[in-house]
Amino acid sequence: MKLSGAQKQLLILLVFLATAVILWNTIILYPVKIFVVMLHEMSHGLMAELFGGDIIEIQIDHRIGGYCKYTVPNSFIGRFMIASAGYLGSLLWGALILILAVKTDKDRYISLGIGIALLLLSWFVIKTGEPFGIIMTVGFGLFMLASFKLLSDTFHDYFLKFIGMVSCIYVVIDIKGDLIDRTGIGSDADSIAEMTGIPSLVVGIIWFFIASLVIYYTLKYAFRSLKK
Repeated sequence: MKLSGAQKQLLILLVFLATAVILWNTIILYPVKIFVVMLHEMSHGLMAELFGGDIIEIQIDHRIGGYCKYTVPNSFIGRFMIASAGYLGSLLWGALILILAVKTDKDRYISLGIGIALLLLSWFVIKTGEPFGIIMTVGFGLFMLASFKLLSDTFHDYFLKFIGMVSCIYVVIDIKGDLIDRTGIGSDADSIAEMTGIPSLVVGIIWFFIASLVIYYTLKYAFRSLKK
């Protein structure tokens, strides 16, 4: 049976999903996980800027972690939104990348935008003076810029779908591991708990369900779009 173009794209997306699950703890997915950390810390920083704070520096750690140091706005809603922006922000960025890759044929321009964003982000990473984060952020940014010129539209289409999907999956796994399986480790959920009095475990569970719903509807939308 000959598959249509849309069916082939749908099959490829399913293969990407299976590949991500199978290779989850391998070096192959390590750079993409670091990319998700970049999205996480960038989301904290952007929200801080939005509510009147300023980004001071951003660290990206080789243990697939990091932090964003910023001036804290003098408002409850600002602090609440900044603390919430990390996991949920990186989730929404991943979902947006996946949906745009599915819906548009201008994928190389999405890659260009990601490259520019990472190079801008690298300014705050360079301030830490830590080589790993600098190399990874600048390197990923330059790779995306170079791929805009050198690599095919097919590469951009598949690569963006892959990193978008992995970003979404990783956020859910990260929320479960950092906020539900473990508490009191200085996580974003612990910050919310201090502000609101809601136990960090409950915050983690709420974020887990929100993330799961976002992924479900993102994949549903992507699959439906590919069937058309």
